[in-house]
Amino acid sequence: MKEFYITGDTLPEAYHKALVVLGEQGGMADCPDYGQRQKECTMTVRVEYPAKEPRISKLIIGGPKELRQYELEILDGILDFIIGKAENLWEYTYHQRFAYQLDFIIEELKREPFSRRAVMSIRDFEIDSQNTHPACLQSIQYFIRDGKLDCSILFRSNDLPEAFFMNAFALIRLQERIADELGVGVGSYSHRSNSMHAYEKNFAMLDGFVKKINSEPTDELVYDYEGFFKDMMAEYDEEIAAMVRTKREQYGV
Repeated sequence: MKEFYITGDTLPEAYHKALVVLGEQGGMADCPDYGQRQKECTMTVRVEYPAKEPRISKLIIGGPKELRQYELEILDGILDFIIGKAENLWEYTYHQRFAYQLDFIIEELKREPFSRRAVMSIRDFEIDSQNTHPACLQSIQYFIRDGKLDCSILFRSNDLPEAFFMNAFALIRLQERIADELGVGVGSYSHRSNSMHAYEKNFAMLDGFVKKINSEPTDELVYDYEGFFKDMMAEYDEEIAAMVRTKREQYGV
């Protein structure tokens, strides 16, 4: 499998570079579990300054509501209560997998800022080895170097055009929250996927993204988060809260 290392100062810059590399250089592989082909490579996407503007790419599926809901799922576990309920297929959420480990991360990095032990394991072998939808995210590791919190993420598999940006954005927001609690700055964000891919059903979308990146000015493909997109996201807080209340009633929680 081909392997690539992508870097960018901002999340959109790194994401756009990754889309071009996968679109133009990714290898073709079968994906029998989903009955289609995929374009695939191993890829590490490194964002040097995750909190630097612009932070939002226009080349994502979904808008401010979807990104805000996913952010709240990761940061606050707003849908953790659904796990294992009735006909619901969720057997885990990422928040449920890492939340109980956060105290250790904070305590360990306070104990020894240069520690290499601040790792959260996301994979649950007993569940994921039998689940038709096992967790893609495998581990999260944090380092404090030069007074900043660096983050290294490992995915076994990651859909670049459909999922990567939302995954990375929310995990960077988690990185910011932990850095704030530790009283340090936000360092680099490194996101490795052993299988970074796009499914055949999305080849046309991927090609369209690559064409835009190669032909349009960069500032036409991004939004600022602070002062613009963040406010748009917040406008959906009550709607998302109402959805959560409805689901709690539905499942008797």
